[in-house]
Amino acid sequence: MRFSVTYRIAAANLAEARLRAEGIALEQTVEVPADVVPAGFIADQIVGQIVEIGAEAEGRYRATLSYSPESAGFEVAQLLNVIFGNSSIQRGIKVIGFAPGATLAARFPGPRFGIAGVRAACGRPEGGLIVPVLKPQGLGADALATLAYAFASAGADIVKDDHGLADQTSAPFRERVEKISAAVARANAETGGSTRYFANVAGKFDQIEGNLRFAADAGVGGLLVIPGLLGFGLVQRIAADASLNLPVMTHPAFLGSFVQAEDSGISHGVLFGTLQRLAGADISVFPNVGGRFGFTEAECLAIAKACRTPDGPGLPMFPSPGGGMSPDRAAAMRAMYGQDVAYLLGGSLLRHPDRIADTIAAMRRVLDTA
Repeated sequence: MRFSVTYRIAAANLAEARLRAEGIALEQTVEVPADVVPAGFIADQIVGQIVEIGAEAEGRYRATLSYSPESAGFEVAQLLNVIFGNSSIQRGIKVIGFAPGATLAARFPGPRFGIAGVRAACGRPEGGLIVPVLKPQGLGADALATLAYAFASAGADIVKDDHGLADQTSAPFRERVEKISAAVARANAETGGSTRYFANVAGKFDQIEGNLRFAADAGVGGLLVIPGLLGFGLVQRIAADASLNLPVMTHPAFLGSFVQAEDSGISHGVLFGTLQRLAGADISVFPNVGGRFGFTEAECLAIAKACRTPDGPGLPMFPSPGGGMSPDRAAAMRAMYGQDVAYLLGGSLLRHPDRIADTIAAMRRVLDTA
């Protein structure tokens, strides 16, 4: 069964939009002019096919194209290449929809844990998850472990590395992971809690595999991946590994330019919802409305919908808004997003380190209010 991608195309009229759509169909598959395409299987199956096309607004059209699963193979990187490889370099083309179809849905099963699995792992059957972030960059491993212990002791559901914690000399990856894992385990043993520590995957390319195994052996409760830097394929690789059996959180760093323009790139919901979920993420981090990054409420809700819709690829996953989050905003965010959300807490906790427990408790009370 073929999969489909919907594009927003800038064009003066329908005829021009169709020409551009025909160009996309070739560019995303065979990358040769139409008169060079071999007849038979390649022309009939491999070349993209226009399913429908129509006006969206003045100077703007929507075109849905279908592609053969043969073009995508079994790697998420190649699937992304078909969805928006060379066409991403052209002006006036934006991916606004993606439907995997039955064949790709079977090849790319999506999240290993999803919302239900992450809830079970955290011992939080309902209500939003509270996710404090370990920062800032420059702290040593011992200081970060002390902070993680305070977060876990206060009842955080997940404690995650900041995406800027990689393999720096101040807190080398393996030392940091080992010490923070031990600190969170100690807090859980003392409180009876189930806080999970998500370590930010770091290291040179030839170190990644070893670092994944080291993190799992050290007792991490999940892994943070930056697909814009390390690749969506790494998310797929972790999600598929039963021996690791760890949930994956993805971070949006380096992907922002894809969503900033109205007439190019990829829509917010597709990039931070559908594609993260397709790759196998269980939690997708994105900038929250009202923070310092300028995402609108509509864009954030589109992401949340794509993360949780029952007809998306694989299990529904947690949307994870971050930026400017505090107990003061929790009620409004709960009303906006609903229950199945993982809320990042950063500066609001670190601003008053002596009140970490009070801040997390206040956040919990608001999120658990009926």
